[in-house]
Amino acid sequence: MSERMSRRAWLGSTAALTAAATGAHLLGPVSGARAATKNPRVDKAVERGATWLANRQSSLGHWTYPSYGSTPATALAGTALICTGSTTTQGPYARNVRRATDYLMTKVRRNGLIGDPNDARYTYGHGFSMLFLSQVLGEEEDAERRSELIEVLNKAVSFSALAQATSGGWGYVSAKDVPNFDEGSTTITQVQGLRGCRNAGIAVPGEVIDKAKEYIYICKNADGGISYSSKRKGTSRPAITAAALASLFNAGAYDSSHVPEMLKYCKQNLYKISDGSRSFGHWHYTYLYYAQVVYRQGDAEWEPFRDKLYDRIIGQQAGNGSWTGNIAPSYVTSCNLIMLLLDKSYLPIYQR
Repeated sequence: MSERMSRRAWLGSTAALTAAATGAHLLGPVSGARAATKNPRVDKAVERGATWLANRQSSLGHWTYPSYGSTPATALAGTALICTGSTTTQGPYARNVRRATDYLMTKVRRNGLIGDPNDARYTYGHGFSMLFLSQVLGEEEDAERRSELIEVLNKAVSFSALAQATSGGWGYVSAKDVPNFDEGSTTITQVQGLRGCRNAGIAVPGEVIDKAKEYIYICKNADGGISYSSKRKGTSRPAITAAALASLFNAGAYDSSHVPEMLKYCKQNLYKISDGSRSFGHWHYTYLYYAQVVYRQGDAEWEPFRDKLYDRIIGQQAGNGSWTGNIAPSYVTSCNLIMLLLDKSYLPIYQR
């Protein structure tokens, strides 16, 4: 790449060339970014939140959540910072993005796992890391580092494929380590991570995505909601239903016959943005994904929802710029920043 090319142009051209050369299964269209919107109130909240998050990065380049470890925390925080438009070379958080990238590259294992194999929930970190590193790839100027990222992501995709359960979902660890277990939230991180890789020109086996979509359909209840697991079907869960919809859209399944029922269920339970117990205490997780779903439905649905969502998020920001919730402040702050930045459409994974 002798001349600098924008992230979106590089991703689009690379994905098209790779698909043409390999016949790889595409996960849906890669659309262009929207013109960046201007909202001083939102912009101020984002600046304060991103500055707080950047200042909490360790000297080694990572963030950490209790019980979840440093890999998912670093990948999610890094994703939030590149949602601001920063890359490894440009923007106010370029140094933070670079250090996060460098740190995650030290967590790559021989079998393709990105994370700690001793972590009881390492698939979270692996999925979030695929997503983050795939977005970094498009702006990486150093040829040697680009080659390293491509190799890492190819192996990461292979690891995810082998980690997939026979049901089509994923568990907290690879199905090779714990067979016959699956659950919705880790499945969503894998699908979004794989979509990010596909956007970046990394070949993703079509059968892996097809099995993941079927897994979601198996978990769907009569009310349109998604249950926790194919092995533990029960009450529909709004959080997992919202995340499942986001992953289906990432997988290009906009026209699935299951989508209207899932959309209706989510609108009944989530569109009004309440504090109801039906979010199961994971409010920020729920709306991180549901915001993506509503955004993709177009401005008629998105704009009134966005205004309520942003009013709530900004109203809860602490004086130091952070947000708090049921998980660590860096997690909640990362989720809120991604939601507040959806309108900017800097990352292909969050575009319409």
